[in-house]
Amino acid sequence: MQANYDFQASREWWSQRWLELLDSYRFKKRLERARNYARQGNILSIKFANAKVLAKVQGSEPEPYSVSLALDSFSDEEWGFIVETMSQRAIFAAKLLAGEMPQNIEEVFTANGLSLFPFTLPEVHSKCSCPDKANPCKHIGAIYYQLADRFSEDPFVLFQLRGRTKEQIISDLRKLRSANISDAEAQTLDVRESINNQQTSLNIDNFWQYNQPLESSLVVIAPSTGETVLDVLGSIPLAKEDENPASINSTDIVMKYLNSLYKDASQKAFLAAMNVGNQ
Repeated sequence: MQANYDFQASREWWSQRWLELLDSYRFKKRLERARNYARQGNILSIKFANAKVLAKVQGSEPEPYSVSLALDSFSDEEWGFIVETMSQRAIFAAKLLAGEMPQNIEEVFTANGLSLFPFTLPEVHSKCSCPDKANPCKHIGAIYYQLADRFSEDPFVLFQLRGRTKEQIISDLRKLRSANISDAEAQTLDVRESINNQQTSLNIDNFWQYNQPLESSLVVIAPSTGETVLDVLGSIPLAKEDENPASINSTDIVMKYLNSLYKDASQKAFLAAMNVGNQ
């Protein structure tokens, strides 16, 4: 299989994080040969057998070497906690479904006492059929670099190395999110039912009615001495009579009339209230 391997500085952060692990290896010459193997198409095949990577790498001999690579898989219980934590942060599910690794995805794993990325090379269990006793040899190193490309194309490959496929994670996320939505809808219905029950127990028509007798000593009836509605609203902006400037302004006439009506209405209301209070 011809590898289209390009070492770009702009590589996705999760792929770069994986390569940083390999870059910690002190035998730089061996890593250079591994990069060349990845560039030049020496990786003939690469596939997954559950959480293990199996590959064929062409070396200096006619027969290609067999390479295997694996990480420690998380248990079903641990993955249950991980996916539940993911489901509580919608941005994680949205980015993963879009083929992007959330920048702070590692928080999901550390919150459950785990790490998505291995800390040291010995945490990566790798073997090669070549006679080189060093690990990683250049054939294993080439698979490291090839996996970085795979991670860039599909971040779920990294999860698969930890024991969960893309289909399993998406299915579990959808189930948990559906359950969360159902719970939220049930809570909303409970609140609506409670509000409806409160509303039906009130008689809106009689809301302002007070049918209990009033204590006469507590009732004070007095005319208003503050600003009236007319004072607050001000003069009505009627047109001026330009033809006869000496005549009384139309606005003044209307306002005087309204003031007299307001005083008359206020006096009648006061007398009516006094009569009711004396009954």
